[in-house]
Formats: sequence, C-alpha cells, structure tokens
Amino acid sequence: MRWTRGHVSANVEDRRGRRGVRMPGRRGGAQIGCGGFLMLLLLSVVFKQDFFSLVGAGGGGMTAPTTTDAGLPPGQDPQQELKEFVSFVLDDTQAVWARTLDGYRDAKLVLFTDSVRSACGFAQAASGPFYCPGDQKVYIDLGFYQELSRRFGAPGDFAQAYVLAHEIGHHVQTLTGLSSQVRQAQSRNPGQANDLSVRMELQADCYAGVWAHSTAQRDLLDRGDIEEGMGAAAAVGDDRIQRMSGKRYINPESFTHGSAEQRVQWFKRGLQSGDPNTCDTFN
Repeated sequence: MRWTRGHVSANVEDRRGRRGVRMPGRRGGAQIGCGGFLMLLLLSVVFKQDFFSLVGAGGGGMTAPTTTDAGLPPGQDPQQELKEFVSFVLDDTQAVWARTLDGYRDAKLVLFTDSVRSACGFAQAASGPFYCPGDQKVYIDLGFYQELSRRFGAPGDFAQAYVLAHEIGHHVQTLTGLSSQVRQAQSRNPGQANDLSVRMELQADCYAGVWAHSTAQRDLLDRGDIEEGMGAAAAVGDDRIQRMSGKRYINPESFTHGSAEQRVQWFKRGLQSGDPNTCDTFN
C-alpha cells in the first residue's frame, strides 16, 4: 500500500506502557504482586466484568490499573513505523467517511500494551482490536498485527489496514444509530443476539470494503493488496477460529462475526461498489 510516512494522527492516543497497580495508605503506595494482578485479570476475562474497578471501589482498597499517555519518542520506539502506518490509515479512512456520511465525527484510536480500560470495561490484548461505542474509540495493541501474520496467516500492510477500517465501520454504525438499535433488539430477543452480531460484523466488513474501493480509485494500492485484505477477512472468520481452537465440529449457531466465506463476500461487496448503501446485511 502506498502511504505517507512521518505523520502521527491527532486522533491517536498512545497509552503503551503501564504504571503499577497500587495500594493507597502509605506514601507512594505499594504495588500488588504479580499473582494478585493475574488473578484479577483472569476473573475479569472469565466473568466479563471489570474486577479491578470493583476492588478499587471499596475505598482504601486497590486502585484500578492505569496507563500513561506518553508513548515513546521517535527513534526509541520500535513500533514507530507501524504507529505512523495506522495513523495514515485512520486519517484516510475517516476522511473518506467524512465525504460520504453527513455529520461524520472522527473516532479516536487508542494504542495500548497488554490490557486497557475503556468506557466498555476492561480488555486484554488477547481479545484483539475492538471498538467501544461508549467513548467512540478504537483500541488496538500493535502486537496483534504479528499475531495476524504469524498465527492467522494473514500478512501484509493491507491486511493490517483492513482490521482498522473494519473497526471504523463500527464507528459509522454508532453514528448512524444502528449500534444502539441492534443492542436494543438483542436485549429484547436474546435468542437472536448472535445472528444480529454477525450481521453487524459483516456490515463493518462491507464498510471496510467501501474504503478499500476508495484507495483503489486513488491509486494507493500495490499489487496483491486486495488479496491481503480478503485474506485477513477470511482469517478471522468464526469457522477458521473454531478450527484453530481445536474443535472437531464447527458450530454456526455460536458464530458472532460470520464465516470466512461470508466475511470475504461482504468485504468484496463494499470493494466492488464503493457504496455503503449496498452494505445492508439486515434486509
């Protein structure tokens, strides 16, 4: 992909690097042990609840983990080029949507390491990139891109770009009101929750394709880029992930993002049309 180096987006929040979890009471506080932190992390992941904030809410207990906004200075950051790349993709994707969607407001991109707190709660890097409608921010540990290449078999810079464009697609859904409508429908009918989730994810794939169409029109693509994007879409299909987890049988009823075939299909639909109106996965 042809992109401009040396730029870091004003919409990027760099929270890489963390301060310890501390106990108040004595001057400077005291850090909790690694075992205690891991236990809270495990409970948060298993029960999908922020146990760090619950412990800290008791008054005189532990405070929740916090992150710094500093980032590393250029020249000392081994991920600097990748940070500049996601900055370019972020700004380019949002510029396309600003021209496409009336009243578009930029999302923020939060870079973090290992774990992070958002308006949607506590998350760890193992969960992968995500968008939080509560604060309208995309969260990503840049180390995920190594996983995407090595573990999921989807290398290349356009595979990385697809991931971010997909998450911005969720931001578009928030701005149009679709996200809140889907959450309400899931609450009213829990039996349809997974199906509605799949439809939302496939629409975000299609929206990523709409942006990819724009990059092709502006001659930003190198040979093989589109194949990289489709490879990434297929790699994170629910059926592929279930096979990677060692399951002998694929269970479509448990899908929350769609199969590899579906994800590629909807990405291609946005890519070929360049029109978000073709991305209606609900009708």
